[in-house]
Amino acid sequence: MLLLFFGTLLLILSQLCLGAAYSEYILAPESRTLIPLEVYGVNGSVEDAASLTKGHRGTTIFRGISSVTYDFKRNIAGLVTVDIQDVSSKDAYLGVTFSESNLWINAQACDATADAGLDSPLWFNVGHGAGNYTAEKKHNRGAFRYLTIVSNTTATISVNQVTVEFTAAPKQDLQAYTGFFHSNDELLNEIWYAGAYTNQLCTIDPAYGDALPLLGTIDSGDNITLPETTPWWSNYTITNGSSALTDGAKRDRLVWPGDMSISLESIVVSTYDLYSLRNSLESLFALQHADGRLPYAGQPFPQTTISFTYHLHSLIGVSYYYKYSGDHAWLSKYWRQFKRAIGWSLSSVDDSGMANVTASADWLRFGMGGHNIEANAILYFALNQGVELASLLGDTTAQANWSTTAQRIKSAANQHLWDDTIGLYRDNETTTSLYPQDGNSWAIKANLTTSTSQRSAISTALRSRWGKYGAPAPEAGKTVSPFIGGFETEAHFIADRAESAFDLIRLQWGFMLKDPRMTQSTFIEGYSTDGSLHYAPYTNDARISHAHGWSTGPTSILTFYAAGIQLTSAAGSTWSIAPQPGDLRIVDAGFSTNLGDFSVSFRRNESGKYTSLTFRTPVGTKGNVRLPGVDGVLTGDRGERVKLVDGVASGLGGGSWSLE
Repeated sequence: MLLLFFGTLLLILSQLCLGAAYSEYILAPESRTLIPLEVYGVNGSVEDAASLTKGHRGTTIFRGISSVTYDFKRNIAGLVTVDIQDVSSKDAYLGVTFSESNLWINAQACDATADAGLDSPLWFNVGHGAGNYTAEKKHNRGAFRYLTIVSNTTATISVNQVTVEFTAAPKQDLQAYTGFFHSNDELLNEIWYAGAYTNQLCTIDPAYGDALPLLGTIDSGDNITLPETTPWWSNYTITNGSSALTDGAKRDRLVWPGDMSISLESIVVSTYDLYSLRNSLESLFALQHADGRLPYAGQPFPQTTISFTYHLHSLIGVSYYYKYSGDHAWLSKYWRQFKRAIGWSLSSVDDSGMANVTASADWLRFGMGGHNIEANAILYFALNQGVELASLLGDTTAQANWSTTAQRIKSAANQHLWDDTIGLYRDNETTTSLYPQDGNSWAIKANLTTSTSQRSAISTALRSRWGKYGAPAPEAGKTVSPFIGGFETEAHFIADRAESAFDLIRLQWGFMLKDPRMTQSTFIEGYSTDGSLHYAPYTNDARISHAHGWSTGPTSILTFYAAGIQLTSAAGSTWSIAPQPGDLRIVDAGFSTNLGDFSVSFRRNESGKYTSLTFRTPVGTKGNVRLPGVDGVLTGDRGERVKLVDGVASGLGGGSWSLE
């Protein structure tokens, strides 16, 4: 009992100091006013360039045509202000360019937000004299690690300071995370927090979304000749409210439902920013067509593009939002639209029992169409999510119809698309040589598979294809997709192949986090199987986003599977604690919902035996524990004692529990 007392006390104390214990991993800034940390490079005649970096005081003097590139040591976002002390000519201009990657540092242009070319610099007419010059809000730069200050006239310009007002995550207390993750693997810890920070950068003031139509040109004055670059404006209002989740920080800065199938859950376990998630989902339902179809992407993306899968991702977003918020009134408000959207999807189901997809748009994979395994697996998943929601709302008709259709899809997909020889699903009935990453990962995630052995076969086959830089997505050419890689990682855990899941996180996300061409702080949207920063669906490499929410899967996956905290009903009123520690010996993890805090802490010895395990869930909730191969007794903070039977204990009440 004394051991139990100290174990429970340790758990309570750990909950009180979580932020302090792991704050060193948080990449979000303490202050919204940022100053460059280092000089990355100097060109031309520049005096005392380091005086503009943090911890230094003085004046940087640009003499004639010259430039300095500054490094913030991590990806940031915001509005630039330049404080001018003195200038020798009324015709003087000072320019600013931005880049996420050191590959695209350029004194003449920024990395790209458009399909071709590079972005124009920002030019300040500093010839007006001393004072602060701040970029207009429409030229908020969504993500950059490197900032280059450029003088391209013969003038002498003295600069006192350059600052960036950090504009991402506008409604958040930036370092006040509601979730945490820590283990004995430092790389995994860093990956978890980099994912959380990536999503913060992708959360924006919706008044400053990407204005995709080019609305005009930048007025830089008659004396400046702009390079052949593209103007960029971030001044399109993409949702209601004052904060919204977008796909990428630099671009597209729009609401994309597919991305939310990854980023929503990673936000839940880190910052729990339900406000931004809700605004983004509501903006998609505001665009629903009369026939029930939901948009491929939010405004201002052209609404003529149709995507069978992204339509379904919006429905998954509704299910996820309810699962983690428990907002029954919100669900009821959108239920009629949800049902109309399901109806549009089911109109594609033909006599085969599967959906016959005619819309080609997806996550930039090639060849979407026909009885596609990815589309049908996602439809199967969305239908079963809908069945659960219909049950909650008492809609028995929808519940019965959707359940029947889902079972037909499962039966038909396994009959027509499963290749037992390869151990994978074919892409469709006509493209028999393509065994996609997306469809096979989703088949496991959606439980479209029929047996443990089938899931194991898929996990083994997917792993066998890995290269030096990660898991390939052959449906998108020579591409590594962190988006689909997130679903594959989850699939390995679901298949009880924790070692493969951890290995893939370390391989693929470790590469993204540590490679010197990337930001060492946020995750890129995609790259080539040969490790080059080329994303096959694009022709313009400078356009690739280095902060993309769909690449943040490990943040939620490590919480849900490594730590084993899973919510099984709204906001965690019921839950499951089922760690899959793999080779980890230490894990402390948790997050909060509207009902309270959920956390797990365990220690294992070198042989893998638990030496301690405690967990905490909100009072008034109930759940189960699954610890395969473990014998022992779970003891609650109110004196309850529940014996594990074959590693399982059921019907535990909320509170603090310890394993004896």
